[in-house]
Amino acid sequence: MEVNNPLRGRGNGRQTLEVVESLYIDGRAGIDAGLVKRLVATQFPQWSALPVAPVEVDGWDNRTYRLGDEMTARLPTAAAYAPAVDKEHRWLPILAPTLPVAIPTPMAKGAPGEGYPFSWSIRSWLDGETASLDRIDDLSEFATSVADFILALQRIDATGGPPAGAHSFYRGASPAYYDDETCRTLAVLEGCIDTTRASAVWDAALEAACSGPPVWFHGDVASGNLLVRNGRLAAVIDFGTSGVGDPACDLVIAWTMFSGDSRETFRSAVGQDPAMWARARGWALWKALISLAETIDRDEKRAAGNRRVIDEVLTDHYRAN
Repeated sequence: MEVNNPLRGRGNGRQTLEVVESLYIDGRAGIDAGLVKRLVATQFPQWSALPVAPVEVDGWDNRTYRLGDEMTARLPTAAAYAPAVDKEHRWLPILAPTLPVAIPTPMAKGAPGEGYPFSWSIRSWLDGETASLDRIDDLSEFATSVADFILALQRIDATGGPPAGAHSFYRGASPAYYDDETCRTLAVLEGCIDTTRASAVWDAALEAACSGPPVWFHGDVASGNLLVRNGRLAAVIDFGTSGVGDPACDLVIAWTMFSGDSRETFRSAVGQDPAMWARARGWALWKALISLAETIDRDEKRAAGNRRVIDEVLTDHYRAN
């Protein structure tokens, strides 16, 4: 069956396809290695002789290129992602000293130029491979390391940090920001999933008030932003959705990557109260629902993955309640 995209016309969701499409310029902002070389040559001539090559695994919000052996150039692909450049340039050096694993080190901040309209950044290169189950020696140990990172981030003084908002795509705010989008997606997926149970999970997330003080959150703790070296967590990258607020969004990895013993290890290690976990289930459900609506008729493998997350979240909710 063909599913109409329930996200079109919303205008405030990160996954809102129509908005993302309207922000793109010349296919991912017209970014290529030639543009990067020109920007570096004109703004940072001391590095102009270094080779430029695309990284093996790239992201959606930014295009990233190796700059020599020890640096990367990172360019936002659309206006919505550009505010992260200033945010990360200011805050990553403050966050880094007390975190248990490496994070990117800003080396320089570039300005618009050569026809490219956004600020951009040069970062240190971090060795490691994108986390995947086949690259991790002990998934429960890995889960503990991820929990340790999240807790260390939460302990950092949040004074003056950027409060959750548009720059974080409302990670760190209440999941209520995505209520309309979620309800619309549930209506579209009627008959494809158990929407009655899913609605109950979503309602529980909206009702679970955040009672703690605002703390630092990463905003996208996912396998693609975790680097592994020698089978263990070595670094965390992409703080573009980071900020200060409710860290429930950082628990979503409990269902997207962990399962069974590793999930229980993560849950025990990271702690957090039942209301936090209710909101985290809401975040996980929202993302899986809109992703399923996008992939159900286009990508069977990804759709199956989103269905699995939804099923796991629903089961977890009813087990907890």
